[in-house]
Amino acid sequence: MDVLADVVGAMKTGPATSGRTDVRGPWGLRFVHSFGATFHLILQGTAWLLPPDGDPIPLGPGDAVLLPRGLDHALVDHPDSPTVAFDPTVEEPPQGQGARALLLCGTYRLDRERPHPVLTKLPDVVVVPADPGRHRSLHTAISILGEELDAQRPGSAAVVPALVDALLVLILRAWLEDHECSTEGWAQALTDPSVVQALELIHEKPGAAWTVADLAADVGLSRAAFARRFTEAVGEPPLTYLSRWRMTTAARLLRDHDRPLATVAKEIGYTSEFAFAKAFKRDFGVPPGTYRKQLTPA
Repeated sequence: MDVLADVVGAMKTGPATSGRTDVRGPWGLRFVHSFGATFHLILQGTAWLLPPDGDPIPLGPGDAVLLPRGLDHALVDHPDSPTVAFDPTVEEPPQGQGARALLLCGTYRLDRERPHPVLTKLPDVVVVPADPGRHRSLHTAISILGEELDAQRPGSAAVVPALVDALLVLILRAWLEDHECSTEGWAQALTDPSVVQALELIHEKPGAAWTVADLAADVGLSRAAFARRFTEAVGEPPLTYLSRWRMTTAARLLRDHDRPLATVAKEIGYTSEFAFAKAFKRDFGVPPGTYRKQLTPA
């Protein structure tokens, strides 16, 4: 079980939207608050990121930016350039006569009602610089994206969305690897073999009747040592995370499948559909049947 891929798959509530943005200086693009996670790739040229807080951040070819909470920000050719509100999926940017930059800008549609800790523990702005010696898969994907967007060859309409979809995992993995020496959070959790093994067990069998003692025995630790390490790394106790993941899994099943509610309840460890509905409503504010109907196009 690939925990990071499973988490990302569960967080997504729909396909990503993106747009190729070709600009010539002077230029300044302002991105308003999004209910998803905003991303930018610098395919050619240079840019500056004006984050929600803090100093401007210089960006160059191959750099990747993710704003997990979709906060207001801007991309500009110079920190002093004026900005205009911009939606890369529907608009052409204003053009100057200066240096060219080619960007890919877009948004990942993620579950914001119950965001996973791997997302909530990230900073407001994640920047993964282009570094030939690190994150080769990410930078290869960015390079291929640039080629596909420039050439528009047969099949590009299938290749580009697939690469954009994969980029979220690649960016998250790169950032977590760069912060693997962190003493807390998911950067630590995914480098602790015992914690990773426990997460894999929970993700692979969310419906199992796990206890802290069972998980501790399976990863070869005492109950106390396991509970302490898991809580420090993940940010919540094992059974709290188990309950969270069960509801996250239920929401994904309701979104992506038409299985009966009793079947969904059983898959995540509830013997009673009533008990499942009560727990789901406590977390999501509506019963599971209503949640599913709200997601169904009229």
